[in-house]
Amino acid sequence: MAALILYDGVCGLCNKSVAFILKRDRQAHFNFASLQSQFGRDALISQKLPLELSESPESLIVIEDGRAHFKSDAALRIASHLSGAWPLLRCFRLFPIALRDFVYGVIAKNRYKWFGKLDACPLPSPEWRARFRDQ
Repeated sequence: MAALILYDGVCGLCNKSVAFILKRDRQAHFNFASLQSQFGRDALISQKLPLELSESPESLIVIEDGRAHFKSDAALRIASHLSGAWPLLRCFRLFPIALRDFVYGVIAKNRYKWFGKLDACPLPSPEWRARFRDQ
């Protein structure tokens, strides 16, 4: 069963990250939905998570095997399924979660300033469209 990545659909960094993941997720382990979509909100509700997460600057959520993973744990879980050397990033799990999430938080809070904010969530290319659940 595919895992689901919930991401900020208007974040430039998030959209570039989704494209990056799609190119390296050769096993098609992940599907995607923007947090702003109805599907994304329904996924939050199904996980008994607050809808406010759809507006949080630190929102990256991976739902895998019925469990939600957040922030640096979500990012490392994603990396562990990518092709190439990316699974080696799992070694960062040796660092305390407070430190990992602090670094994650600095990037997340500045992502619009550093990478831009889109007016709307862009549509995926036809080759990737089937992997998006909020169409």
